[in-house]
Amino acid sequence: MSGEVKLSSVSERLAARPSSSCYVCGRENPRGLHLFFELGERGEMSATWIPDSTLEGFEGIVHGGIVSTVLDESMAKTVAATGAEALTAELRVRFRHHAIAGNPLRVCGWVTERSKRVIRAEATLVDSASTELAHGWSSFLVLK
Repeated sequence: MSGEVKLSSVSERLAARPSSSCYVCGRENPRGLHLFFELGERGEMSATWIPDSTLEGFEGIVHGGIVSTVLDESMAKTVAATGAEALTAELRVRFRHHAIAGNPLRVCGWVTERSKRVIRAEATLVDSASTELAHGWSSFLVLK
């Protein structure tokens, strides 16, 4: 095996199109987070989120994978708002403080750099006191 990715015969072209069943923002996903993202004046995308106890990894603490997912979605929404069709190629997250289930949180993503094939973005997750709980960095591959 050469390590090459083979697309299914059903879909020969990889695409990044919105879905109403998206786990983070999809309104039709009964198990989803149902975050509603808003576009800011500087092109950033943000949403308010109150994670419930079903998203805990350890008692009272929101699972890091869920935090990473929310950061990724914020950055992906920001990239999509530029009109680009792109997919996350790389994601890095720094956890600064734990996110507590039941507390209101705010996630915000923004684009930091753009070239023909790669868009870089960052996102932050803060609590109601504006303490940064997690920070994310992503590279998105622009699809042809």
